[in-house]
Amino acid sequence: MMNRRVFLSKTAAATVGLAVRPARAHAQRSPNDTINVAIIGLRGDNKGHPTWTARGRGLDHYEHLSHVRNVRITHVVDIDERHFNTSLPFAREKWGGDPRPETDFRRVLDNRDVDAVTIAAPDHWHALMTIWACQAGKDVYVEKPISHNIVEGRRMIETARRNNRVVAVGTQRRSSVVLAKSVQFLREGGLGTVYSGRTVIYRGRDPIGVVADSPVPSGVHYDLWLGPAPARAFNENHFHYHWHFFWEYGTSDLGNTGVHSLDALRWLLGKQEHPRTAHCIGGLNEAGASTDQKTPNNQYATYQYADGTELHCDLRNWFSGPPEAQGLYIFGSKGWMKVGEDKTQVYFGRKNEPGPTLTSDEKGDSGDAHFANFIECVRSRKSENLRAPLEEGHLSTTLCHLGNISYRVGRSLKFDGTTERFVGDEEADRLLGRTYRAPYSLPDKT
Repeated sequence: MMNRRVFLSKTAAATVGLAVRPARAHAQRSPNDTINVAIIGLRGDNKGHPTWTARGRGLDHYEHLSHVRNVRITHVVDIDERHFNTSLPFAREKWGGDPRPETDFRRVLDNRDVDAVTIAAPDHWHALMTIWACQAGKDVYVEKPISHNIVEGRRMIETARRNNRVVAVGTQRRSSVVLAKSVQFLREGGLGTVYSGRTVIYRGRDPIGVVADSPVPSGVHYDLWLGPAPARAFNENHFHYHWHFFWEYGTSDLGNTGVHSLDALRWLLGKQEHPRTAHCIGGLNEAGASTDQKTPNNQYATYQYADGTELHCDLRNWFSGPPEAQGLYIFGSKGWMKVGEDKTQVYFGRKNEPGPTLTSDEKGDSGDAHFANFIECVRSRKSENLRAPLEEGHLSTTLCHLGNISYRVGRSLKFDGTTERFVGDEEADRLLGRTYRAPYSLPDKT
């Protein structure tokens, strides 16, 4: 296998006069210094655009970074050049800046004037982009889930540490003031001994239907989009956003939406290790509709830690349920709490007597604060001050992978958190990693 620099020298896409140059010096920076950031993956939610309906996170990155002091967005990268005529002009007009469009993120990694990258690409690219960026001397903000498999997550941590890079994760609830207050309440013994956490997630998604293969659209750099995934003919149902619903690129809705709640639950429960067991049931329920989708749209995953603490995730995407049931639930010896987006309500005893209501007027969650924290740590070089560091992202993303692997093999699994392998289960172990399409390989050296 080869690292990013060898790969650059061996691929035609990177032979246009590019030289591998070190990034700008990354000593501690003044608050007045400008941090140059490139966004990898431009697409985003509508954001008020009259015709744009694509879904993703790239425009969100653009918006939030534009609100952070002394940050300059130098490049936006997307393999679909059509977005440079729609999303990019829209973003420039709405939030300012004049970033350069680029189709190949490797050229951005070779630009020594770029200090950091934010990654809003499909899941199957998260690890390689992060690893190559760290090797190129860039700091990284990577969207959830951090990886496509468990082996990748560990390799990302090793690479970030070896190259002294600041790597933050897009689990934005780590910047929620209400959630932070709830964590503090639990740490102070507010619910006594906490023994269980549960999340209920309802996402009403329509079936994606069945779509025939078609020619690659003009302006789409499809081979680069595929990257490490297996080669196949172009299909719109495997492409923008719908890639979530195929194992080759996505991580099911456990990795898509569930990871936010699983991360928040793990923070609330104070778990800094992997669970010892995982079990997940579910299915693809489309009420008889034909669909290309391969991942389940209903999953119920349970995990148990060495001390007996339980974690439950109930995720439904089809004729879901009442919205008021959604949220995070924590159970302790004194009572329980429901943690929502805007407030937490505590109840005590058998009679469910109302306890404190935890609220905040401060803006947090998925807004500017999460990106501002990343930029602050890029300046200070203090990864320990990240609200959502890579190590936390790996623990939470691994919960998604464990649930998916249990679902795919059809049984409960025992997991050794030290070796990050399953106990006596070779079939499950084979799903810890993946086969990479050459030359997009996971580097042996970090």
